[in-house]
Amino acid sequence: MRKLGEKSVEGSLRAFSYRDLQSATRNFSDKLGEGGFGSVYKGVLSDSMVAVKKLEGIRQGEKQFRSEVSTIGTIQHVNLVRLVGFCSEGAHKLLVYDHMPNRSLDSHLFNHGSGVLSWKTRYNIAMGIARGLTYLHEKCRDCIIHCDVKPENILLDAYMCPKVADFGLAKLVGRDFSRVLTTMRGTRGYLAPEWISGTPVTSKVDVYSYGMMLFEFVSGRRNLGRSNVDGEMRFFPYEAMTVINEGGDVVELLDRRLGRDADPNEILRVCKVACWCIQDDESHRPMMSQVVQVLEGFLNVGMPTIPKTVSLLLDDEEQVEFFTKSTQKQQLEERGGNLSSEYHSAGH
Repeated sequence: MRKLGEKSVEGSLRAFSYRDLQSATRNFSDKLGEGGFGSVYKGVLSDSMVAVKKLEGIRQGEKQFRSEVSTIGTIQHVNLVRLVGFCSEGAHKLLVYDHMPNRSLDSHLFNHGSGVLSWKTRYNIAMGIARGLTYLHEKCRDCIIHCDVKPENILLDAYMCPKVADFGLAKLVGRDFSRVLTTMRGTRGYLAPEWISGTPVTSKVDVYSYGMMLFEFVSGRRNLGRSNVDGEMRFFPYEAMTVINEGGDVVELLDRRLGRDADPNEILRVCKVACWCIQDDESHRPMMSQVVQVLEGFLNVGMPTIPKTVSLLLDDEEQVEFFTKSTQKQQLEERGGNLSSEYHSAGH
């Protein structure tokens, strides 16, 4: 294999030509996945396996794009996917990351054909994600809001260590953020109420998404789904809150594939944290550093009230529109470019 013509930029970060990445990915033939910001392809460099993300809808100038990428490239944490380099040639904007051999979290949580993640592994993954988000929110020079926390954006390395991916893309998109977000309407059930209500977005939108994801760690299924028996709407967060409030057996909430092989105290702890994370009022949600303290067992929390948005989902099925693709698309498009100014008003 020929040596790619990369050059060093901002320390270890490398700049690639588009032709280099075409070659590395065999003309983008092996797709690993896709999301709101573009598609990801498997690639082989001269010294490593990589994941190459082709960004869509990015209209930033060369200088601005390089500056933002350089900033993101300096962010290093064990629970964040490492940015290897980038390409910026005209309309071609690509990011090159370390390749994660165990794919994304959703393929393990929801694919019943693959190996089942043990409770211990799930708990460790939840801890790692919380630490990664804490770093982005509280340890970086400028707070970085992920804006799309979900199992698809959590990658697992060879040792099942979680790596938060796409953590800089909302910042990179900049002025096009609102337009690109409308293409993320397939993310059901993770959007905080602020996205729809029009209030300024802060790091607490990530806390909300994290909380929704925690419930899925417990159940092993998507929060919002249809019953296979009677077609009735079911919402696992509400089920979990009801069981806890009534003093029920929390182990009954566990993914059936695990039997009862889990620590009940850890299940209860995870559910309580998740309940706090999805509170309607963002000021009532914890910071991610507090989430870490709870999961580590250094901080105890009680059970909060059931959020109004969660109750509405059970009282009136029409309220499920809040989580559906069509309504997210419609309302976000109606708001147009407002999201961009709100995003930047949150410290970006």
